[in-house]
Amino acid sequence: MNAPTRRSPVFATLGCRLNAYETEAMKSLAARSGLTEPVVVVNTCAVTAEAVRQARQQVRKLARENPGAKVIVTGCAAQTEPGRFAEMPEVDAVLGNAEKLRPAAWAALAEGGLSGDGLAGGGLAGGDLGRGDPGRDHPRGAGATVRVGDIMAERRPEAPLIDGLGTRSRAYVQVQNGCDHRCTFCVIPYGRGNSRSVPAATVTEQIARLRGKGFNEVVLTGVDLTSWGADLDGAPKLGDLVHAILRAVPDLPRLRISSIDSIEVDPALAEAIRFEPRLMPHLHLSLQAGDDLILKRMKRRHLRDDAIRFCQETRAARPEIVFGADIIAGFPTETEAMFENSLRLVEDCGLTWLHVFPFSARAGTPAARMPQVEPAVAKERAARLRALGAARVEAHFASMTGRKVTLLMERPDLGRTEGFAPTRIAGGAVPGSLIEARVTGSAEATLLAEAV
Repeated sequence: MNAPTRRSPVFATLGCRLNAYETEAMKSLAARSGLTEPVVVVNTCAVTAEAVRQARQQVRKLARENPGAKVIVTGCAAQTEPGRFAEMPEVDAVLGNAEKLRPAAWAALAEGGLSGDGLAGGGLAGGDLGRGDPGRDHPRGAGATVRVGDIMAERRPEAPLIDGLGTRSRAYVQVQNGCDHRCTFCVIPYGRGNSRSVPAATVTEQIARLRGKGFNEVVLTGVDLTSWGADLDGAPKLGDLVHAILRAVPDLPRLRISSIDSIEVDPALAEAIRFEPRLMPHLHLSLQAGDDLILKRMKRRHLRDDAIRFCQETRAARPEIVFGADIIAGFPTETEAMFENSLRLVEDCGLTWLHVFPFSARAGTPAARMPQVEPAVAKERAARLRALGAARVEAHFASMTGRKVTLLMERPDLGRTEGFAPTRIAGGAVPGSLIEARVTGSAEATLLAEAV
């Protein structure tokens, strides 16, 4: 009897870098499970209402493009709004954020298909920002199965090992998941649960393994990185983890940390950022706004001057550092004067890479009940922020001309500087290698360089 023909699952990722990390983990779990049934997996984002709309659009598109395949929806939008996806005629199963990383779920898919009995473990979390009725299955009339457990009951992060995200250039290590904060605009805690940390010994072992496989750069990922360690014995800080990694893997050339909350940077982390050359001089800051009243209404933990002081003190110690930031335009009650404070914050902090969101109300959050800014106004303000961001990138590129940089090659012709600027190099190089180069100029939002 011939073995069934295996068809590789189709995966689509929306949203953050952590989602991309977890998609790679799911690919590995699917491969190890021996899954042969054609499957489409959509790993969704819930950060804005627009992100959820795009997720539903992607589900419909992939279902059309893959006739006969079973469609599984997972990720943050699936966690916070499982019923909304289960009612879609294209969807066969909805998996929660914890369930999607459990080998048993993929083994069940391989052995029992998508029946309610096959997907063991977990029940419906409900459509109310993750609060609902754990322990029950709610199959749709056409056969959809919802397996979305109570994410707030999770006590340890699922942190499977992966290598690169589709590339050999850099590796990613998840060190933390979830968030204990409750910003008034954000549903992510209900999609990810409370903050949970991966022990330092596990992290350093993973990074040593990745270095042994030839990776020259490792990126630490998480939902709220600066909360790492609070749930571990002794309550270590992220700075302790960074120093432990650098000690334990002395031949790792480049360590990078992703988005952080600057007000929560501990002294050890501040020291590493300012003085450790192997920790890359590039930080993405969760700032969100530049007006103190808006920051308070967002329930942020910093004020405008805190952000400016952090950037100024860090740049004074390490002049080459490059900052990016998340900024929301058109938050409820934001006046033009308040928005101007956000525009000025870009200059006052010396930001380069901007990730701009026009405010999008999420049902069930406090911000959704506040007086709203007209969507057209929020969109126009976001456009002004993006234009300023483009000008800041252009100025940064101009300042780099003539400088010597070390590129981590992502493709034969494209690498990234220490400050994460995309750079094309004449002649090319081996992906994953580190190349010394000198910047000669820029074109099409990319630096140009020659090897030295």
